[in-house]
Amino acid sequence: MPQITMQKDNLDERNLEFSHAELMSPVFLNSVPKSGTHLIRNIMRMFVSNEQQYHETFIQIPNIRHHARAFDPAKPFLSWGHLLYSDESFLATRLARHILLVRDPYTWVLARARFFISENFEASLNHLKSDAFSPESLMNMMIFGIHGKAPPMNDIYTFNAAAWLGTGVHLYRYEDIIENLKDIDSKRAKDYFGTLLETCGIAVPNDWKERILIGSDKKQSSTARENLVVDNERLPNELPETQKQLVQYAVPGLRELLGYTT
Repeated sequence: MPQITMQKDNLDERNLEFSHAELMSPVFLNSVPKSGTHLIRNIMRMFVSNEQQYHETFIQIPNIRHHARAFDPAKPFLSWGHLLYSDESFLATRLARHILLVRDPYTWVLARARFFISENFEASLNHLKSDAFSPESLMNMMIFGIHGKAPPMNDIYTFNAAAWLGTGVHLYRYEDIIENLKDIDSKRAKDYFGTLLETCGIAVPNDWKERILIGSDKKQSSTARENLVVDNERLPNELPETQKQLVQYAVPGLRELLGYTT
């Protein structure tokens, strides 16, 4: 099993600085891996009492049967995970307010590669951290997968994103969150985060901005790019044109389906 090195945040303590209305229905923050999971989770943790946050596990298919109570309307929780689409996962989450977070497949390739070669990630793929692997070879592995070791992006985006669409989930894009954080004092940002909270069944408090700034602090996310122990020089800041074409080959129509047009 892969091991991920993470430092504990202090958001449970920061949560106590605010008052919280009772969560009246379960909320599930689902996401494609490496798409800003900790960002949206940490933001939402500032709007729900610690007692109504489901900290027992990161919900995924292998453990969902043991954690179905996270979605019980009789005792609502805010929970999170990377939950792929299946009969079992749909049945478990059907009564929850379901947020689905995705990321532009172009930047996802780089984020996944950066994570794989970081010291924060320990698995049977440690040899990828060697300089013997060129940036292009690493990016191609993120696109097409590594046989028997890591799934291709087609599988990940099909079952963690595309298959959920049209079933009642609410689609959010990582890039939209980032843009509105940069413009946090604008009416646009107020409307954006207000809609997110209302979608989760949470009334917008007067101190919404303060809570979001605390939750979105990169120091609170061990998996944020800035906090990874990694040689950032090994990978480019933008996906090369050849790899962009390979993404279009591997997952044709995906970017458009998720709302990415440029």
